[in-house]
Amino acid sequence: MMKICQKLKDWVEESARLTKAASVHWCTGSEQEYQDLIRLMLADGSLLELNQTTHPGCYLHRSDPNDVARTEHLTFVCTEKQESAGPNNNWMHPSDGHQKADALFSGCMQGRTMYVVPYCMGPLDSPYARCGVEITDSPYVVANMKLMTRMGDAALEKITEDGVFVKGLHSTGDLKEEHRLIMHFPEELMINSIGSGYGGNALLGKKCHALRIASYQGLQEGWLAEHMLIVGIENPEGEVRYIAAAFPSQCGKTNLAMLIPPESHKGWKVWTVGDDIAWLHPGKDGRLWAINPEAGFFGVAPGTSRKTNPNALNMLSRDTIFTNVAMTADGQPWWEGKDDEVPAVDWQGRPYTPGQGPAAHPNSRFTVAAHQCPSWSREMENPEGVPISAIVFGGRRPSLIPLVYESKNWAHGVLMGASVASETTAAATGKVGILRHDPMAMKPFCGYNFADYWRHWLSFESVCSELPRVFHVNWFRQGADGRYLWPGFGENLRVLRWVLDRAEGRAEACRSAIGLLPAEGAISTDGLNMRKEDMQELCAIDKQGWRDEISKVRTYLETFGVSVPDRLREEQDQMIDDLG
Repeated sequence: MMKICQKLKDWVEESARLTKAASVHWCTGSEQEYQDLIRLMLADGSLLELNQTTHPGCYLHRSDPNDVARTEHLTFVCTEKQESAGPNNNWMHPSDGHQKADALFSGCMQGRTMYVVPYCMGPLDSPYARCGVEITDSPYVVANMKLMTRMGDAALEKITEDGVFVKGLHSTGDLKEEHRLIMHFPEELMINSIGSGYGGNALLGKKCHALRIASYQGLQEGWLAEHMLIVGIENPEGEVRYIAAAFPSQCGKTNLAMLIPPESHKGWKVWTVGDDIAWLHPGKDGRLWAINPEAGFFGVAPGTSRKTNPNALNMLSRDTIFTNVAMTADGQPWWEGKDDEVPAVDWQGRPYTPGQGPAAHPNSRFTVAAHQCPSWSREMENPEGVPISAIVFGGRRPSLIPLVYESKNWAHGVLMGASVASETTAAATGKVGILRHDPMAMKPFCGYNFADYWRHWLSFESVCSELPRVFHVNWFRQGADGRYLWPGFGENLRVLRWVLDRAEGRAEACRSAIGLLPAEGAISTDGLNMRKEDMQELCAIDKQGWRDEISKVRTYLETFGVSVPDRLREEQDQMIDDLG
């Protein structure tokens, strides 16, 4: 075995003593190791083989029915001072957090193998990459980390050279909710997660490291870790411009990242750099540049179809781990919205009977290497990242919010992001369809006080000479009859063209109290089955509705007290004045 830094060796030995692991396996990240893990899980029944003729290399994992989504109420940020974590996080003092976690981890791996998983978030040769090590007793986690990150010997070598890494200790424990905790110690670059095997709670390189811990690292080091896709839009002349976009879960984020241009846009191409997380850094040229720290996708399966996301469906035909989807009679994966077939077995392994609930869990998932996506961009491996021309925020709002509008300035754009609200989905436990504030789509993921986070965003105005333009979109606005007014999916490229043209000062816009709206005809609707009145309604401003909206946002922001930046209050006051 290669030389390993002493700090890592000591921590692994300490964790093995605490958990009483039966053995320790240092993961290499090799294909042979991956196949050995698959065989192990097939043998113990934690993985099921899918139809290898139609879906070679594809398998199904079924999680415990009480462990199917992020458990935000059991997720904590542990800092010395409570105000550092902020009202947006559940807080616990580090000493209490370690005491509670250690008690649960004590002896939890008896009879189990402890896997040591070194990984790198971001291209291995990127100055912006950050490494971590996850210790886990779950072969399922190891296999997923192999697909999701740059995992194994190369990452271990980088850790040994740098001597800096995020520590992540995970165990499925007994899977009882009363024994479940997901603890973050940003000041120690440490994560403890026990009692869950679900992705967002157990794949520690993803939400735990790449957002909660990384957002804190970004605050200290002068960059941003964001819940954003990164997409490249190539015009017929071969020019590629990049957009970073933040959406709460199940608001069409992955679909947008893998968008296929409609027939009306001959010669246009869309390139997927990332579908979920972006790390934004000030470049030497004064622009913001972004890398995707991930190497794979952990996407929501329901709703993915030939119509909504053909690129995703194509990449899922091989070498994919599915979680909590249903199965057809011949062993193919199935979920609601996929096709017209009738599944034979539901996500819990029971014979499926129509009318007795969904066959696939609404938060069922797929894990797959990013390079299998037909729209995969080689820029995902660019160590410098890509320059961002526009930042887009969005949410699921049936009314009030226009199809698209642009911020008046950077500070107004930060307020726009801080004001994001969306209907809740099945990605987290709790009620679905409830409107909640989700600033920058980071409510469950920001590892420190939102007030400090917004101030950090505002600080980039003095760091970057050429900041991206900021926009807000809403694909989900409905008419009085409940009908969606905008066709969405591939046709969203029409809106993104206006966004990019605005970023270069080319497209027309009309000033309004809430920001800049597309001028009439600036977004083409040629070939769409849309009434002129639909487009007018999509861009209409309900002044009283917006006064009420600003009031609600103000009330929400004030829950963060005097720490809220004055610039955001000033932008709100200006909007109220402009609304008259």
